[in-house]
Amino acid sequence: MRIGVPKEIKNNENRVALTPYCLSKLVEAGHEVLIEASAGLGSGFMDEEYLEMGARICSVEEAWNSDLVLKVKEPLESEYAYLRNQIVFTFFHLAGVPRSLTEVLLERHTTAVAYETLEDESGRLPILAPMSAVAGNMAALMGAYYLAEFNGGRGVQLGKVLGGRHGRVLIVGDGVVAFHAAQTARGLGSRVSVAGIDEAKGKQMQREIAADLEFFMSEPDAVAAHVREADLVVGAVLRHGARADYVITESMVGSMQPGSVIVDVSIDQGGCVETSRPTTHSDPVFEKHGVIHYCVTNMPGAYPRTSTIALTEASFPYILLLADHGLAAFRKKPGLEKAVNTYQGYLTCKPVAETFGLMERYLAFVAS
Repeated sequence: MRIGVPKEIKNNENRVALTPYCLSKLVEAGHEVLIEASAGLGSGFMDEEYLEMGARICSVEEAWNSDLVLKVKEPLESEYAYLRNQIVFTFFHLAGVPRSLTEVLLERHTTAVAYETLEDESGRLPILAPMSAVAGNMAALMGAYYLAEFNGGRGVQLGKVLGGRHGRVLIVGDGVVAFHAAQTARGLGSRVSVAGIDEAKGKQMQREIAADLEFFMSEPDAVAAHVREADLVVGAVLRHGARADYVITESMVGSMQPGSVIVDVSIDQGGCVETSRPTTHSDPVFEKHGVIHYCVTNMPGAYPRTSTIALTEASFPYILLLADHGLAAFRKKPGLEKAVNTYQGYLTCKPVAETFGLMERYLAFVAS
């Protein structure tokens, strides 16, 4: 199969969809791999490394003109012209990005295979998980940074000072993002509360992070009370393939202390905070009701070397399956078919069809 790897063009997105090592395994398997010039540079991978592993360095047009296109983030408007009836394997987050992308994918009969909806045999999200871990770690660090007075924050340090814990952190969600955010915030020395829907996950956090970590069921009144007291709120809500729910309302945000910080990691799926809107690494924050909002849609792109290695370790087995077998690969492992979001002009991810009111275009994907 002809496989293309374009350079990412999203704001400050320096990850790349293949490391030289993973690329070499595709070449060994008999596939032709084209990688756009300097695509790996931001992650510390030189063109020469890819050439040594058997790649052909090419233009952006050549990279997209492939049977299987590998990316990290969703195609931006300037890339729509390259979409056709090829397979594109990347993070799409269709329910949280402009509807125009879904419309173009349907119009061009592109097969959109989404990292974030690919499930393993246990129903977990193996490709999303490492990026969620990076984002969770980063959420606590960014929160701590923007709480500094010189950044407009309220001047509360998330840290231990002579044995005393300072700063209150509320994390809304109980998945991978929440676990890593809680672990990092607790490690910094703050007091951590987690609002979730799975008591078993709460007990796991208490066992693995700290016995005195507070876990409570995510009910509106309880969340509102904790939001009022929090210095940092981390939004970590995930609905597989669907737009995130607004768990934190605008009135809750309005009750927070001036200079408090919100990091809405759910923003790539639309955000779980009503006052959130997408931001970029070059312009990461805005203020609403006196509260600093950090809502960058590609948070792991800030640490591209770590993120690229973790991402490709998770994605490569599925890339190889697709390269070797095409869409028939999805017959081989249960759950993989959920990664297909659009196919032959139909939406095959029901939550996306429901989000955009396109149920007439919905058709369950069955691997042939």
